[in-house]
Formats: sequence, structure tokens, C-alpha cells
Amino acid sequence: MFEIFDEKFAQWTEGKNPIQARISIYEKVRDIPYAVVPELNDTGRYLEILTYGKGSCTPKHFLLGHMYESLGLLILYAVFPFRWDSAEVDYPSHLKRLAKKLPPAYHLACRVDIDGKLILVDATLDPALGKLNLPINKSWDGISNTLLPIIPAGEEQLYHPSEAHLIQKLDLDENSMKFYNELNQWLEEVRLP
Repeated sequence: MFEIFDEKFAQWTEGKNPIQARISIYEKVRDIPYAVVPELNDTGRYLEILTYGKGSCTPKHFLLGHMYESLGLLILYAVFPFRWDSAEVDYPSHLKRLAKKLPPAYHLACRVDIDGKLILVDATLDPALGKLNLPINKSWDGISNTLLPIIPAGEEQLYHPSEAHLIQKLDLDENSMKFYNELNQWLEEVRLP
């Protein structure tokens, strides 16, 4: 699996200066379609996002963090509690009902040390979801904070990459799985031309 990582890292950074490489990696990870795929939300399986071709905030940011570490950047994983029913999105009515039944969830992003500042870098939402008027990071200058796609429902927690296994796991109860499956289906429909 690390061969595909090395291949993508080389493709995405070759011939680029440090800022261009940072931006290129960010854009490639951001452009992976967002979908909740529970089995990829694991520090041992996140690289499968490169073959699966879709994933949520967790595998996207584990990939982003690993690539940024390969650039020599210090990263921390930023975890934000949130509620699916407080998202600034106009869910279809069946998803609204399901979202109200869910416990708090956890969003993963990265904090990257850029020029001595911990910059928020969030590559969660792919541009095709712009139709939903979500806070999509359409471009990034490689040095400023990006937008956060959720409304935090508590304090940010930071984890060193060596502590990634301590990050709260995805809730996989029956209500959550029903919501994730229907959310993924709806997002696929939203992406259609």
C-alpha cells in the first residue's frame, strides 16, 4: 500500500517548490469525493482511500498529514466535536430526521506548522459539493487557515501523529450507519451534472 503513497506523493510534488507542493497535495486530497466509509477511518487503513477513491475527513486528513510529514512539515491532528443536525446544509427531510437522532460526532482536520504558526488545513469537502452552499475551500494559498466545514460543538483537541490511535472512532450504531449510507447516496446525487 505504501507504493501507491510514494507514487502519488511523487506525482503531486514533482518539480514544485515547497508552497506549490503543499498546495498541490492539499488540492488532490480535497478533490477526493467526500463519503463516509467507516472501514477507512483507521490509522492502519486510511491509505486505501487512494484506491477506493472516496472517503471522509478522517482518512483524508491522515493522508494529508502523512504527505505533509513527508514534506518535512510538523502536523497535528485537530479534532472538533460537532452535531450532524447543526450542519449548515439543507438536508432532504429524511436525512434531517436521521441527523436529529445521532450522538455528537468528531471531525478531523490538520494543523500544520507553517512559518511558526499552526495553520488549520481542512481538505474535507470536494468542490462538486459546492452546489450545497457548504464552506468549500475552492483554493488555498498554502499559508493561511482554510475554512472548517462544520460548526464545532466544543473545544478543539490536538493530537500528535504518534497519538492518532487515540482519536475518537466513528460511531457505528444502527442510526449512524443508516444516516451515513443515506448521506453518501444523497451526496452522489448532488454531484450529478
